[in-house]
Amino acid sequence: MRFKEIIEHKDVVPYIISRNLLEQYKKAKSYLLDWLFDKVDFKIRKPKNDKVYQFRINQKYRAYCFIEWDILKIFKISDHQD
Repeated sequence: MRFKEIIEHKDVVPYIISRNLLEQYKKAKSYLLDWLFDKVDFKIRKPKNDKVYQFRINQKYRAYCFIEWDILKIFKISDHQD
């Protein structure tokens, strides 16, 4: 699985900036583009037939996304500790 590009929903970027996650997010995104999925714990969420994936930005935040062709589309960033 290789991604041609990673794009964010319009609500994701302000959320990342408001929580000072920009540098950590960029690093996680570069790992995904370089196929280093283990570094960000990239995995499919249950139920698997929904085809929603997640990856770790840091210990507290996760990004939720789906794959459309060879583009990873991020639709939500969440505080998974709440």
